[in-house]
Amino acid sequence: MHTVVEREVEMRLVLSPERSVAVPARFSYRTDDPYAVHMTFHIYSEKPVDWTFARELLVKGVTQPSGDGDVRVWPTCVAGRKMLCLALSSPNGDALLETPSDVVAAWLARTLHAVPQGSESEALGLDEQLIELLER
Repeated sequence: MHTVVEREVEMRLVLSPERSVAVPARFSYRTDDPYAVHMTFHIYSEKPVDWTFARELLVKGVTQPSGDGDVRVWPTCVAGRKMLCLALSSPNGDALLETPSDVVAAWLARTLHAVPQGSESEALGLDEQLIELLER
């Protein structure tokens, strides 16, 4: 049996230093895909946008700049509040999003309770599958 850990959040799409718009999003983590986190944007629309990237990137990004390439994450402070920034890049464009870091940290803690960091391969059952293959 696999566990799903989800959290809906309101992220802010940063358009300029003075302007941002709300973007409803959902963070998802599945124990049957233990290395990845899934983010879905525009969750109430007919065409949601999905991103998948390493959970480790997000875990590191809560406390220090992390990632290079398509997904970058870093902590910051906006108007005295601890925030998490996510920079996403694709052939269709770039987006800078921010959300309260405590919300993401609490959700990540739940994922780490479901599958502790460093035990992802155990959650996949790779050792058992390898033994089964070798015994054939």
